[in-house]
Amino acid sequence: MKVTKLTCDYLVVGSGAVGMAFADVLLNESDAKVIIVDRYAKPGGHWNLAYPFVTLHQPSAFYGVCSRELNQGYIEEIGLNQGLMELASGDEVSAYFNKVMNEQFLPSGRVQYFPLCEYQGDGNFTSVLSNKSYSVEVDKKVVDCTFLKTSIPATHTPSFSCDQEINFIPIGELPLIDKPYKNYVIIGGGKTGIDACLWLLQNQVEPDSISWVVSRDAWLIDRQNTQPLDAFFFDTIGAQANQMEAIAQSNSIEDMFDRLEDKGVLLRIDQDTRPSMFHGATVSKAELNELRRIKKVIRRGKIKHIGREKMAFEKGELVTPEDAIFIDCSASAIPNLASKPVFAGNTITPQTVRAYQPVFSAAIIAHTELSYEDENIKNSLMQVVPLPNRDIDWVPMTAAMMRNMHIWSQHEDLKQWILECRLDGFSRLVKSVVPEDKEKSAVINKLHGNAQAAIGKLQHYMGQLIQEGKFN
Repeated sequence: MKVTKLTCDYLVVGSGAVGMAFADVLLNESDAKVIIVDRYAKPGGHWNLAYPFVTLHQPSAFYGVCSRELNQGYIEEIGLNQGLMELASGDEVSAYFNKVMNEQFLPSGRVQYFPLCEYQGDGNFTSVLSNKSYSVEVDKKVVDCTFLKTSIPATHTPSFSCDQEINFIPIGELPLIDKPYKNYVIIGGGKTGIDACLWLLQNQVEPDSISWVVSRDAWLIDRQNTQPLDAFFFDTIGAQANQMEAIAQSNSIEDMFDRLEDKGVLLRIDQDTRPSMFHGATVSKAELNELRRIKKVIRRGKIKHIGREKMAFEKGELVTPEDAIFIDCSASAIPNLASKPVFAGNTITPQTVRAYQPVFSAAIIAHTELSYEDENIKNSLMQVVPLPNRDIDWVPMTAAMMRNMHIWSQHEDLKQWILECRLDGFSRLVKSVVPEDKEKSAVINKLHGNAQAAIGKLQHYMGQLIQEGKFN
């Protein structure tokens, strides 16, 4: 079969949020020609298969690409996010990326977009529909935006088994239920499980009808502390200052988590259960109160099998509820927790270089690619912030994020770029504080005043964890 030859400066593999954010910087900060290849029919990556009621967990204000707002600029007036900045729905995010592609990228004349194509490596890809083959001569770099391998409920294969007669659905089919059940069993304690619980509660299902299988409780983030508006300065920057103080004043990892909770930096659903997981999920206080209405929480480790009469867990068995429907929310958003150098020869592998913010990370990595020549310097600037899973993973994640932010502060170009980047959200809040504002200045002084001691404590805790064999 004939192979079509193509050329470009950058070949971006994946048009999800990370690939789009990376390509956006290339187009706005250089004259590069870009080819984007993706297996989906539209840009947006996993958003193409998101469940119908999904929303962002973080404000829309710092999601998407640098050059185009996703945020509509309003504070939500109803619902469980009332009083906080808007959270775009899955449909809104998908439409947004489609507009970025069709209204910005393609009209630039510097982007070629190949949806519904499978990338085979070495610049080769094939159309899913026609089997037509392409080979790309890449003048500069291949940008692999598939490394993190986002897992989604719609394509997830559960790690447990079910008897054939069990009513079992993925979360995306919840709105298709056309009859009431006596029992609704949510399997999964992460972000998706939270969404499923809240959806049921908001649709008149009584809390006593919901059983929630939670293999590990999670530390959560108060969404009010993530609002990039001056009106929320004392929540957002105040939480960052409180975090520094809590770390600096702690005398053990457990004590550190207690202090973070006392200061409102971290939340938990059940005050009687110590969390052992951290994935960075955010909740509003109203959502937290709703989740606490669910009393049938099953904490017996991971579920192994759902039988007609018994449910088997890592820690024992329970009777299968009668007239029940089981909702699978067990997919892990990022199953690949490994990391590798961001810059390696002719390949760039975008990863998180700031915690919780993959699109900001992709954008600043693209800016670094365009601004610096030496690969060692690039990698020293863009060191990977490890993705968290266990509660203790909060320690290396936070230490790595603080390390990167300190390094960036030593480079005027990066400082200015971050200040002007809409995906950052917080630098402008700090920069806007004037000495005459004593209250805000006190928060900034608290933030900076505890930073060095906090870094020292985190390094000490990392040493302990390594000695205990919990990290390599």
